[in-house]
Amino acid sequence: MSHLVADELRGKRVTVVGLARSGVAACNALVDRGARVQGTDRLPREQLRGDLAGLEARGVGLATGGHRPEQFLEADLIVISPGVPTDMDLLAQARSRGIPVWAEVELASRLTSARFLGITGTNGKSTTTCLLGAMLEAAGFPVVVAGNIGTALCEVVTTLGPSHWVVAELSSFQLETIVTFRPHVAVLLNLAPDHLDRYANLADYYAAKARIFLNQTPEDFAVLNADDSPTLEWARGLRSQPRLFSRTRTVGDGAFVRDGRLVVRREGRTETACRVPEIRIQGLHNLENSLAAAAAAAVIGAPAAAIGDALRRFPGLPHRLELVAEADGVRYVNDSKGTNVGAVVKSLESYAGGVILIAGGKDKGSDFAPLRPLAAARVKTLLLLGQARDVIRTQLAGACPMEDVPTLDAAVRRAAEIAAPGDTVLLSPACASFDMFRDFEHRGEVFRQAVRELVARRDASGRAH
Repeated sequence: MSHLVADELRGKRVTVVGLARSGVAACNALVDRGARVQGTDRLPREQLRGDLAGLEARGVGLATGGHRPEQFLEADLIVISPGVPTDMDLLAQARSRGIPVWAEVELASRLTSARFLGITGTNGKSTTTCLLGAMLEAAGFPVVVAGNIGTALCEVVTTLGPSHWVVAELSSFQLETIVTFRPHVAVLLNLAPDHLDRYANLADYYAAKARIFLNQTPEDFAVLNADDSPTLEWARGLRSQPRLFSRTRTVGDGAFVRDGRLVVRREGRTETACRVPEIRIQGLHNLENSLAAAAAAAVIGAPAAAIGDALRRFPGLPHRLELVAEADGVRYVNDSKGTNVGAVVKSLESYAGGVILIAGGKDKGSDFAPLRPLAAARVKTLLLLGQARDVIRTQLAGACPMEDVPTLDAAVRRAAEIAAPGDTVLLSPACASFDMFRDFEHRGEVFRQAVRELVARRDASGRAH
């Protein structure tokens, strides 16, 4: 199938696997192009939140609560949602029959003439994606932000023209099944262990991330973290033009910190975007995210002034080092998006000490040992919950005081008892949420609510006196 497949989809039998947001969007985009669409999901219908009735009204055949083999083996094309394991037996059988299997991002890229800036990496993807969108908006570019961040690409790209830019957050799961997808600018933020419950080993996970560069040509650009050695290792042999970002040293064309200022350099000319203290989102990892976004924006011609303007204004995203409240001199910070060890390392680096860390959840096969030096230096008490608590306790034994807590509510109450003025109560779990919560957002909401109730009780008891 060629780049724009609208005519070639007409009458084709296409199966969409996974009926969450991206699956529903893919079904609609396919129906619009005359395909005969079947949708399937292993979950029962009542657990799916998409507009399934709307799909049925448009003629989409649905199978929920399990997959039907004929939907896979009699299809002309299969489109899969990010959460669908690519090694599923029915997908393997379909591939053996020569049936193409595409990611939803692959389909979306073939349905538009817009150009893509793709962002991947273990940590910081959502913040960098939104920040880059804000920079391009400030520079007057027609831009849409979508992908793994919550808006499915198929929902938005079909109305865009060649002057539009799509800033797409891309997970390793999405990149596993790209075929021709080619971002004009591909950003690799960092590589750290994660998702080892999905991948056989670390190399497989890193290789999936590096697929973002797969179809790039010498006309395209790769934005790389000069401070992250695995990133540089996996980006060897690129056909695209490298652009580096660094918070620790001067680099060639790209973005770096000089004399307390964030600067961009293109074609050898250096311009200041803003002073580092002016960047609204705080933390060393957010400085890295800011540099990555600045380097990508500069590549396509965003002026330094517009980049600086966005950095001064961008407020950050919920559940990422989000200050929920300050009470009795104690800060309560929601970093529910800290779902792997690398993310928690970066979060702890943002605090000098006095951290009461709430961690645990569903273990993804992680090695928690890299947290040991920071736990010893900065964590006053580690409160453990969820399935992973025994593994974390064993791997961090002796690094800092630890206590088990049964629930997130109980963790917040216990943290408030042991915190002193100047301390930070930090939810940064280093784990997935699925053992106790729907997703990281739900976990963050529960934390927020528990903190608000704690603050309200304190206010009420203060007034009672």
